[in-house]
Amino acid sequence: AAMMAAAVARRGRLGREGRASLCSFLLGASVAALPLLLGSSPSLLAAPGLRGRLALALHVAGVNAALLLVYPRPLYKIAVRACFLGFAFGCGLLLSAGRSAWRHFGWYMCSLSLFHYSEYLVTAINNPRSLSLDSFLLNHSFEYNLAALSSWVEFTLEKLFFPELKQITWLSTVGLLMVIFGDCLRKAAMLTAGSNFNHIVQNEKSDTHTLVTSGVYGWFRHPSYVGWFYWSIGTQVLLCNPICVVGYALASWRFFRERIEEEEITLIHFFGEEYLEYKRKVPSGLPFIKGVKLEL
Repeated sequence: AAMMAAAVARRGRLGREGRASLCSFLLGASVAALPLLLGSSPSLLAAPGLRGRLALALHVAGVNAALLLVYPRPLYKIAVRACFLGFAFGCGLLLSAGRSAWRHFGWYMCSLSLFHYSEYLVTAINNPRSLSLDSFLLNHSFEYNLAALSSWVEFTLEKLFFPELKQITWLSTVGLLMVIFGDCLRKAAMLTAGSNFNHIVQNEKSDTHTLVTSGVYGWFRHPSYVGWFYWSIGTQVLLCNPICVVGYALASWRFFRERIEEEEITLIHFFGEEYLEYKRKVPSGLPFIKGVKLEL
């Protein structure tokens, strides 16, 4: 958060899209304050009865009505997505604060929602010209959504049949640390790259496109992919999902291997010998992935 605040100060004020998203995210996350308003413990909403469900429903309805009144339709589309992610983050905090068997799933909800929202916010800070609804990465791909659904199903089934598997706190803590490390590395890469970073691989070099080799790019050639790789696996370690840990590791490795090879062909075309020299000195950062191989 401090890193993003510094970036905002350095690059100037957020545009209206960024401000709308930030206000909406915080408004959605305010659901975490409901136990205080109701004079109850967080467990009321971790496993809500009628009172808790009614409070959640009224919160969602009231926040959505406020967004409809405040924002015109183009901004409302941004605001409602940011608010949904904030709501998920707030609910995750409530589950995390309670002592229910869903506590670690609360950690996961916070991690997942913050990852997707911060993708949009950092893009708004760094490269507002490329900002769109797709910057939330909520519709990344069918495979990505299927992977997320699979992890939820595995967690639920194993919680029902092997509840002790979901109570390994030290393992979930390791997963949470992986998630924090991965997300921080990815956002550091995005902020370091500045306007050079784009969620879509660029096929044409712009006038402002430069080769970034400083900061975390001095550690790895593809720090944003390294961060995402360990973040994604960390989410499944956090959930103690043995099947999805293996599945996510294999699927992510294959995806990033292909993505890196595709991207490096473009980077060699853009920067020629400058990138080749950088490639020789700095590793990709991902295990057993060396990048595109050049025919001699």
